[in-house]
Amino acid sequence: MTAEQWTRRHILQGSAAAAAALPVSMEAQAAPPGRSPLRQEGAHMTAVELTVNGREVHLQLDPRTTLLDALREHLHLTGTKKGCDHGQCGACTVMVEGRRINSCLTLAVMHDGETVTTIEGLGTPDRLHPMQRAFITHDGYQCGYCTPGQICSAVAVLEEIEAGIPSHATGDLDHVAFSDAEVRERMSGNICRCAAYPNIIAAIREVAGEKKA
Repeated sequence: MTAEQWTRRHILQGSAAAAAALPVSMEAQAAPPGRSPLRQEGAHMTAVELTVNGREVHLQLDPRTTLLDALREHLHLTGTKKGCDHGQCGACTVMVEGRRINSCLTLAVMHDGETVTTIEGLGTPDRLHPMQRAFITHDGYQCGYCTPGQICSAVAVLEEIEAGIPSHATGDLDHVAFSDAEVRERMSGNICRCAAYPNIIAAIREVAGEKKA
């Protein structure tokens, strides 16, 4: 067959044949049948005890498991969302020992013995948390994907302000008070791609007024 007679099909067929003839990698040869090399490397499991939404749980986890994956994949608490998985969107926000964190950026083993609250632990459809109710009242969501993280952050934000913890928007460090500017700054790590921000602020403002009253 001359060079002029070669077609794209011939080239692809030849490449596939050459790839099939290559020797199996040393890593694949070493792996036991039915187990991937990754699974073999991560075979050591670590015991982790957590109190999640008031319930004690005992897990055996790969030490590389994030808190987010422990909640979603092992405890099936899928209200906490995996958005960017890089700590940039806030969809995975939960509260650990009363402080909000991005659960995608921390390992579950780092929180052994600690208390975790997810969106499922704040309220139920029959007994909504005041922040959940306010989000509904003010239509603080559209697609709803970021909403669990938004609500967990919003609850923590009011607790931070009440505790006198300052933010970059605080003018007087000795007097931390509620304001829309404070809320916007503190909620800036929670991204809403539907841009429901004014409604989210209104919902938080309503709950803050209820707490003050």
